[in-house]
Amino acid sequence: MIYPAVVLSFLMGMSMVEAYTFPLAGSRFTALKGATSPGEMEGDSMCAAEDMKKRIVGSIPTAAAVTLGTTLAQFSMGSAGPAAVNAKDKQIWEKITLPVRETLFDVSFDPSKPDHGWLVGAKGTFLETFDGGTNWLTRSFTNLDEDEEINYRFEVASLLDNEGWIIGKPAIMLHTRDGGKQFERIPLSPKLPGDPASIRATGQGKAEMITTQGAVYNTVNGGLNWKAQVKETIDATLNRVSSSGTSGASFFSGKIANEIRDDKGNYIAIGSRGNLFLTWSPGQDYWIPHNRGSSRRIQNMGFIGNDADKGLWMTLNGGALLTTGKNPDLNQIDIESLFSNSKINSGGYGIIDVCWKDDMNVWAVGGSGVIFESKDGGKTFKFNDNAKDIPGNLYRVKFFNNGNTGFVVGSDGVLLKYNA
Repeated sequence: MIYPAVVLSFLMGMSMVEAYTFPLAGSRFTALKGATSPGEMEGDSMCAAEDMKKRIVGSIPTAAAVTLGTTLAQFSMGSAGPAAVNAKDKQIWEKITLPVRETLFDVSFDPSKPDHGWLVGAKGTFLETFDGGTNWLTRSFTNLDEDEEINYRFEVASLLDNEGWIIGKPAIMLHTRDGGKQFERIPLSPKLPGDPASIRATGQGKAEMITTQGAVYNTVNGGLNWKAQVKETIDATLNRVSSSGTSGASFFSGKIANEIRDDKGNYIAIGSRGNLFLTWSPGQDYWIPHNRGSSRRIQNMGFIGNDADKGLWMTLNGGALLTTGKNPDLNQIDIESLFSNSKINSGGYGIIDVCWKDDMNVWAVGGSGVIFESKDGGKTFKFNDNAKDIPGNLYRVKFFNNGNTGFVVGSDGVLLKYNA
């Protein structure tokens, strides 16, 4: 499907002209008070039984009407984490006990306020911290859905200078301009190619979103209007170039399994079957498909240090980890030839995510709670046993505040905080 790189309105039922002039009809809503975790709500629902029409407002509600409810979960690392140990035996990763046991998918901190962060996950899980991640407050929304019966799975959160975005499944997009005191729901057009897959706050009222079909959009007015950055979806590109020699292009299912953006706006998208990947850079009209270079399927990929100029990394089924050197050419068709194996004895456990704390210190996490550390920039990794007694998978590792703050999120409400 081809769509022009023009401004598209996501406001349902409005013409293009109306979308430019009509005031934002975002849905402002309050929190469900008195709940300490999603599981304590009747039917595990994150929604309250209030009339949907009350969400569409013509004027700004009072602060009291839109302030989200919070319940302080006084769980500190010293009292709720592992037993106290001597300084020389102190674990690098300490488990933070949370008031939820749902799978966690993402964590984000505001660079301008390093102590302020969000944690999102399954069944509407939304937690907030104001002390750098030692204590977390449970947050909950009402009026998210007209039927009030949907358990949303929040998958991505992004915070920047009090501008915040959350997306999830079923397809939902939430936006705040004040650090989360009040939110508005951004209506999504049924004509949107795919569902929102990831979003990045880029400034006041600004954000960049990518969909499950590889459509990239920018907004400069808080989600009122969006401008397409790519001329066609990934499946349209692959249909057009399927005879170019890209292995697996003809087996593309039409959606991407994961998408990764670096700090400069470059993207990697992984086919949902793990049989190929694609790259896109700002200013390009189309995605560029690439072979995976191995018989193993791609588990995940990313940018070294969140910068394409520093290189790429790739993990494969079975626990393999590969990296490229600096300045890889994302336009190079056979870019897979640039990858070389890192030395990691994963024991066959899948490596789900990798993050560079700095140029030399690298962390990798994966299935069955495995953690690996590299001190030579990703050439060799050694097993770290800090999570050996934690059941479940570790899905994401992220560092913030110039590497001074780090977190690992996983299944069953697992949150690990970096304490080295």
